[in-house]
Amino acid sequence: MVQFIPHIVAIPYPAQGHVLPLMELSLWLIKELGCKITFVNSEFNHKRVIKSLSENDDVQDKISLISIPDGLEPHEDRTDLKKLTESINEVMPGKLMEVINMINSNDSQISCVIADENMGWALEVAAKLNIRSAAFWPAAAATLASLFSVSKLIDDGIIDKDGAILRAEGIKLSPNMPIMNPSDFTWATFPDPAMRKMIMDLVADNNERVKFADWIICNSAKELEPGAFAMFPQVSPIGPLLASNRLGSSAGHFWPEDSNCLKWLDQQPHNSVIYVAFGSFTILDLTQFQELALGLESSKRRFLWVVREDLILDGDDSAYPKGFKDRVGARGHIVKWAPQQKVLAHPSIACFLSHCGWNSTVESVSNGVPFLCWPYFADQLFNQSYICDVWKVGLGFNKNEFGVIGKEEFKNKMDKLFGDETFKERALDLQAKVNSSVKEGGNSNKMFGKFIDWIKTQRGSI
Repeated sequence: MVQFIPHIVAIPYPAQGHVLPLMELSLWLIKELGCKITFVNSEFNHKRVIKSLSENDDVQDKISLISIPDGLEPHEDRTDLKKLTESINEVMPGKLMEVINMINSNDSQISCVIADENMGWALEVAAKLNIRSAAFWPAAAATLASLFSVSKLIDDGIIDKDGAILRAEGIKLSPNMPIMNPSDFTWATFPDPAMRKMIMDLVADNNERVKFADWIICNSAKELEPGAFAMFPQVSPIGPLLASNRLGSSAGHFWPEDSNCLKWLDQQPHNSVIYVAFGSFTILDLTQFQELALGLESSKRRFLWVVREDLILDGDDSAYPKGFKDRVGARGHIVKWAPQQKVLAHPSIACFLSHCGWNSTVESVSNGVPFLCWPYFADQLFNQSYICDVWKVGLGFNKNEFGVIGKEEFKNKMDKLFGDETFKERALDLQAKVNSSVKEGGNSNKMFGKFIDWIKTQRGSI
């Protein structure tokens, strides 16, 4: 009897913070199921992922990495999310259907499609082809809860149909949920009304399309946000999905990782280094970049700083304050991109100065590392409220009258975090709860097992 091997198509939203967790889920499924996975990136991101693979990376031996066009020309600006999203919705559904039909015609029936919930059209494509599907949510369940609650927020007069805020006071989506500030809702963080309206329309569409999915799985844990999972029990926590828990390395990076920073960390005392990284989207103007640099310098503390090539608006190496690198010397180490999960697991790391993206948040929590929070946009503002107000494992910054976080503010908050051991104690308590969830018998582990059992029963078209 021929053994049935599931074949899964996985498609992320085309952003670094979405590609990484879906790639991690894919590698977990291969480890647990021995299944085939076809991972569908946009052509633009596919080239970046392939270019960033190291010589030792075997992900291409495990996963079929393919691409489809996003409808934009190579030179067009993909940080224009309105233009990108409109192009994706127009071009990618037909291309994905072609890919699935091609695979199915080659005697390898697709068992199911796992699509980022933000790519709800992919769930609709699967339904049209009579293929089962799962929606993957790579962020906080509370953020998804806010998207699922849009109609009620409109009915209650908190926002209008285009996402503009009508009542600014903090609200609770349910009695057991933390207070959410309407200005922190994902769509509200975009100042452009046209962009907000497009997101609202997309949310409305995805709230309908997600009904095609047999599962909604979330890269979070019940222990992190019990209220959100209680409010929407159809959302299943299976995270945090970390490469370290499967004894592997993360894959799907858009930039090559500089692993030499781990050797530098090996030379630093335990619990002494501030790790500074802002994900893939954050952009700082020259003034703010220099204030951060001067804050790190005046702190007199060791730091590992990730400075992407495109982090500084119209910047280059001359953007650093004059003499900065000479003055900080060996107590500072700067890289373009870091193996973040391995960095956060390193015993020398004392805290994480972060943009509060969800991947960064759960990676830091899973390693018991406290935060200094500097959110940039989208769900990052609400994630900060989890970190600072609910879990109490971090501190935020205050901007001055010019809208800039000054060097003194950076230094003061660093001193405060280092000077109060309760932040580390709470971080270690939260780490223990989260890590127990992904271990055998834990909530996320059991839910992931149920999801795997479901995949085993899927044998192509319904």
